[in-house]
Amino acid sequence: MQRPEGGTIAGQLDTDLLANAEATAAWDGPLYDRFVQYRKVVVGGLAPHGTQALRKYPPPAGARVLDIGCGFGDATQQIAQLVGPGGEAVGVDVSQRFVDTAAEEAGAAGVANARFLTRDVEVDDLGGPYDQAFSRFGTMFFAGPVTALRNVRSALAPGARLVMVVWRRRTDNDWIYRAQEIVEKIVERPEEYDEPTCGPGPFSMADADTTSEILLHAGYEDVELTRCELPLMVGADLDEAIEVVMALGPAGEILRLAGDRAAHLHGEVREALEAGLSEFQTPNGIVAPASTWIVSALVPGA
Repeated sequence: MQRPEGGTIAGQLDTDLLANAEATAAWDGPLYDRFVQYRKVVVGGLAPHGTQALRKYPPPAGARVLDIGCGFGDATQQIAQLVGPGGEAVGVDVSQRFVDTAAEEAGAAGVANARFLTRDVEVDDLGGPYDQAFSRFGTMFFAGPVTALRNVRSALAPGARLVMVVWRRRTDNDWIYRAQEIVEKIVERPEEYDEPTCGPGPFSMADADTTSEILLHAGYEDVELTRCELPLMVGADLDEAIEVVMALGPAGEILRLAGDRAAHLHGEVREALEAGLSEFQTPNGIVAPASTWIVSALVPGA
């Protein structure tokens, strides 16, 4: 059977596996280091969007919940508290370093009903059955999103709910998009590079129709998307905000892939970002509008 672009299904699976391996190397390597460095800003900014999703679709007491792309595990701990001692929160991440950190911190916090596993969600056994699955910005980087979310569905009980938080359009998250545009005008994304990439990118599920189609093809039903608008602090000041966008997101990835070849342009990049992000200055730091989808879908057969 041929795909429209002419490749075989087996060939596409091989391509997806290679992309997964590259993304794993990125998340377990340079991205982990950068997330640790800017953890306060990143987690502090993203957490409210996850909290809003859990308020809208709270897991029931006593439930077993899968947290996809758990990162540092702060949302997993939050879920563990919501389900109570009779339930369990299981965080999975492709990065062993994130999983080790999450497990250590949950243990230090005395959260007995949270555990963590290193798993590639697209191909690995996720255990289960789970009563709910949750992901805060953890599903946009799959090389094969239908395959990955179908695998999640196989780990869910009939009638279980999947809840995801994903970024909406770049233009609705202007601080990210503006930084990308500024960097792209100064630094060309290299065609060849040594550093691994993070996968399809943060906006791969920004289009509501595309995300709905992915979920329907993965076997879910009753797909709903709710727009969530919450401001996000990009940095305590302009210098920190510039450091964050130069290290993370689409702008950060361009600079990381370019490496030393673009080092002589960093000064120009910083000056342009200072002008581009200055309008988001507030007495409380660099605070910009942020827009996400809270996505809900059900497993058939309740």
